[in-house]
Amino acid sequence: MMMRPIDRVTGLLSDLRMTPVDFEALFAGKNSLTPVESVELFLLEQQRLRVQKQNLLRRRRASLPAEKTMDSFDFGFQRSVSKEQMLRLSDMTWVEQAYNVCLLGPPGVGKTHLALSLAVKGLNLGYAVAFETLDTLMKILKTSEISRASKRRLRYLSKAALVIVDEVGFMPLSPAEANLFFSFVSSMAERTSMIITSNKGFDEWAEFLGDATITTAILDRLIHHCEIINMTGDSYRLKHRKSIT
Repeated sequence: MMMRPIDRVTGLLSDLRMTPVDFEALFAGKNSLTPVESVELFLLEQQRLRVQKQNLLRRRRASLPAEKTMDSFDFGFQRSVSKEQMLRLSDMTWVEQAYNVCLLGPPGVGKTHLALSLAVKGLNLGYAVAFETLDTLMKILKTSEISRASKRRLRYLSKAALVIVDEVGFMPLSPAEANLFFSFVSSMAERTSMIITSNKGFDEWAEFLGDATITTAILDRLIHHCEIINMTGDSYRLKHRKSIT
């Protein structure tokens, strides 16, 4: 049986690693196009599909626990940070300069929400972004020599333009873990932007890191080029908790 033209074209697209398209929908009402204009329209659609695929891939690799926006953040409730300040950071020009952002404050004040909002903005602008809690980062660092998944993730973290490390300070680190964290931060310094969220002020970091020298070395690399945002106030989650009715 002779193949239909559409089947032959689909096969050619597959051989050329191009994305199949709905030709009837793409060219509907465009019978007056010249051959060159038809090729241009098809290539523009291929470009759109490729960008869409790259965006989806970046989002999957980022591993964000949720996508947040500045518009959904309640600046009226959380007054220790201004909307203008965060919108200024939302231009993401600081990523090109490998600057860092540290969001410090007690649980529930919106640190992770703001970090995720900046992460989403970065993804939308085409940056490679990665999100890890400090706990998961420790697991990756400790198993990177024996786990292919951890080695692959660490390689992606090293290539990302923006790395978010969430929940720094919630659990104490062992001396070995503190050294791993220092090595990781050192490898990022001056090359990759980081967003750090922590429930501890910098003066308390030595407590959970367990070593004043390591703490000084880590902070020296983190805050050399850094926007530090100290957040205060009540927990938004506790204030707006919902009970079972």
